[in-house]
Amino acid sequence: MPIHTLIAGAGPTGLTLAIDLARRGLAVRIVDKATEFFDGSRGDGLQPRTLEVFDDLGVLPAILALGSPQPVFQVFQGGSRIREIRMSDPKEPTADVPYPNPWVLGQSQTEALLRHRLEEFGVRVELGTELIGFAQDDDGVTATLAGADGSETVRAAYLVGADGASSLVRKELGIAFEGTTDDSVRMLLGDVQVTGLDHGYGYWFAAPDNPREGIVLSPLPGGQYFQFGTTLTGQVEPNAATLQSYLDKYSGRTDLRIDELRWSTVWRPNTRLAQRFAERRVFLAGDAAHVHPPAGGQGLNTGVQDAYNLGWKLADGSRDLLDTYETERRQVAARVLGISTALLRKHTEGDEDAHRRGDETRQLDISYREPGLTARLTTGDRAPDAPLWDSAGRPIRLFDLFRGPHATLLCFDCQAPAPTAQTHAWTILGPDSSSPEAVRTNNAARHVTDIDGYAFAAYDASPGDRILIRPDGHLA
Repeated sequence: MPIHTLIAGAGPTGLTLAIDLARRGLAVRIVDKATEFFDGSRGDGLQPRTLEVFDDLGVLPAILALGSPQPVFQVFQGGSRIREIRMSDPKEPTADVPYPNPWVLGQSQTEALLRHRLEEFGVRVELGTELIGFAQDDDGVTATLAGADGSETVRAAYLVGADGASSLVRKELGIAFEGTTDDSVRMLLGDVQVTGLDHGYGYWFAAPDNPREGIVLSPLPGGQYFQFGTTLTGQVEPNAATLQSYLDKYSGRTDLRIDELRWSTVWRPNTRLAQRFAERRVFLAGDAAHVHPPAGGQGLNTGVQDAYNLGWKLADGSRDLLDTYETERRQVAARVLGISTALLRKHTEGDEDAHRRGDETRQLDISYREPGLTARLTTGDRAPDAPLWDSAGRPIRLFDLFRGPHATLLCFDCQAPAPTAQTHAWTILGPDSSSPEAVRTNNAARHVTDIDGYAFAAYDASPGDRILIRPDGHLA
């Protein structure tokens, strides 16, 4: 079968895109030059909008089962516990926002769940397979892959570079990666097991004379690992012994022991945005297009939503529609970079509330529409959820109607047209609907009933209104 899309890079961005294409029945290959799957936490914070994306892709139940809410952190200074903090105040689910809180799950675990979902569509990640070059023409992309058995030439309609900050795809296209890297700051990040700490909490051990200086340990679900972070000082080796010395120094205790260092990396503040996200039949997504400071937990989430925006447009193939990918996602990436940078600045400047996260990090307020056109919704132009009854009187949600690769047409108290493969249409009847009985009888299997008028209110809809929801859950 001819390849529709070749994806370079099998992190969360590439996997999300592969799932979205594969569920549409499109032939996709996803390759990664790594010879083993990543085993570490790295991006461990999943934002509410990403949880909604995973709901649509069919992986959310596994994500929720394996992950956990954000922990409470115990703050110590000079060896004494001084307070407890939360990164964000927990919110109760509402009818329009069913997943209001960030969720914690190590990146390697998230990737494993996404790979399992992708395999259900008959697609497997090809490890040890590196994209080493490509050329494009009006009809497609010719790419050269190198693996253990030599090189091969493949032909695909599209190529997507989800191959990280050092993206070969971006470099081959000659696209500038604008921004800065601050080499004056180095942080040691990674995953460890620590004997002597209650895994039910996170910890910030601060220096006696400087609350900004110290070491943070955040519990990771599914075991006894903590994700740690500490600023490196001087020329030291980023290993377990170094970390143990930092833990001894800042905790003021002798009973805490680093038992295992599973993964580590040295991080420098790096904030960059690709000048372009696409060139004809080749696209950039995730870290290949934008890299973020870790403050705010935005990088992985922004990449997942790049893929979610791009997948249905690649499936459609319209040039005009494909051109909207860069227009829509680059402005979002620029905004998110601003949020991440501002949070990092708070940390470096010693702001006491630097740990706090506001609604702007949940990514529910993203809008692809012109300013002023989203006033009817309080959460950007993302289509809200709402509780309904189906034609048999069983409870159902708007998100259930949206789930899948199709667009959704909502007809409020009016006759929905016949559904197509591309667009599913539904009549939403108000709880006190005065719609003609013909709407119910002629569309018996295609109507749902609003509960307490919530869907009407959430969409600011009046009888007769028709609202089209894109396949990625945003208003058309």
